Amino acid sequence: MAKLKNIIKQLSDEDFDAIYNSLQESSADKSAYLLRSMREKHQSDAKIMEELGVNTNAYYTLRSRLNQKIEEYLLQQMENPRTDILKKVANINEIIFTKKKAIAIATLKKLEKELIDYDLSNELTVVYKALKKLHINTADHFQYSQLYNRHVAYMLAVDKAEELLAEYFKKYGGFTLSGDEISKLELTLLSREMNNVAGLYKSHRLYVYQNCMNIFHRLFVIGDDNMEDDVEPIEDILVNVQRIFDEYHLDSIYYHLKVVFEYLKLEYYDHYKVYRKAENYFEEVNESCASLLSNYTLYTYPAQFLITKIRRHIRMNNVDEMYDENDGIFQDFEADPNDIPNYITYITYRAIGCYYHKKYDEAAKWINNLLNEVSLKKYPAAQLEIKVLLALQYCMVKDYDLFNQLINSIQRQIRLLGKDVCDHVVVFTKMMKISISDAKRNKKSKIESLADKFRSYKSRNFAPTLLIKADDEFVDALSSN
Repeated sequence: MAKLKNIIKQLSDEDFDAIYNSLQESSADKSAYLLRSMREKHQSDAKIMEELGVNTNAYYTLRSRLNQKIEEYLLQQMENPRTDILKKVANINEIIFTKKKAIAIATLKKLEKELIDYDLSNELTVVYKALKKLHINTADHFQYSQLYNRHVAYMLAVDKAEELLAEYFKKYGGFTLSGDEISKLELTLLSREMNNVAGLYKSHRLYVYQNCMNIFHRLFVIGDDNMEDDVEPIEDILVNVQRIFDEYHLDSIYYHLKVVFEYLKLEYYDHYKVYRKAENYFEEVNESCASLLSNYTLYTYPAQFLITKIRRHIRMNNVDEMYDENDGIFQDFEADPNDIPNYITYITYRAIGCYYHKKYDEAAKWINNLLNEVSLKKYPAAQLEIKVLLALQYCMVKDYDLFNQLINSIQRQIRLLGKDVCDHVVVFTKMMKISISDAKRNKKSKIESLADKFRSYKSRNFAPTLLIKADDEFVDALSSN
């Protein structure tokens, strides 16, 4: 909540009053109260919830909607001057046909400067095209022809960079589910191609797009420790990108990409276990989680945040809080089953949230729906992980018939993949099989021994079983069967 509070406290009095009045006019009294409380009072979440008379789920929903309302207002304020400029660009032909040549050229030159200030390159090509025509009988015709050609080429380079970004994160989704070396090589080739495109122009926009990809690539694919010494440090990149965002604060794309780089900062500090700094970015990214999953898959891989989030809850020993929080954050969210990697990770995340809240039947429902809706034949390792997670729910509710049916399918899949590929799954299934066995002798000690071994495995790309805490509570739950 700290991030939302900071935003509210930094609003000008005029902006605050406008948002507050808008909320009251739309009968959003609780949102208006929350807005004023965060600006004027120093109260805990629990105190605000008590005064509003809402539970944790409703409070997260209220907070998320307030954050969205503030963002919409600020974006509207930001886009007004840009809208005026775009209207002028749309009226260029009117200027050419109705104004004297000298006035038309002066108007276009002023518009050129405004477009450069706003970094609207696509619109600049329209201006240079008009200026080129108006100077057809002068020496300046060549200059404007060159500017036009250069901006057309630059525009194509930006389009190419955006295309590479989308392709990279689509392919990363497949890589995180399969982990195969060919996919990893393809990601590296896309990263190199992006660097080549960005190297064609000294462009802050290409720099931002390049590092949407490069930071992620260095953290999750090749490892930042394997980079050459002359590569720009990630921390320096993040500072430079923030400087660009501050300079071009009226750029609507940059306005939206801020949350992507907040997410990258979170992942960067989490990667290097600088958790105190990572916490500075968690709240904003968490509140934007549904939006990231819905609208930002062309610029990053937002499902990775869900994995990072579970690990954070495990580290902070508050995994049981995920369930109530998720109902608030994802209340209006609709996952896209066509985006299979992000969809699988989201559903798995929701199931794990249910598991840690001891809602085993609900967790099983999430997973069964996933297995019925999406074909996982292309991703056998991910399919195995999901089936094992489902088997755990059956084990916890002591539904031995469904467990035995599923464990046979799991063991066949282990044989096909090879035990060396999924050694942690082999250990996990052994614990569950001991749990449901009729033999009572040394059951707990056997499970404890396997749990010790299971805890030694390191996290992998998509391995939800490794997000299950094999702690004393887990051992006791399995031993009680």
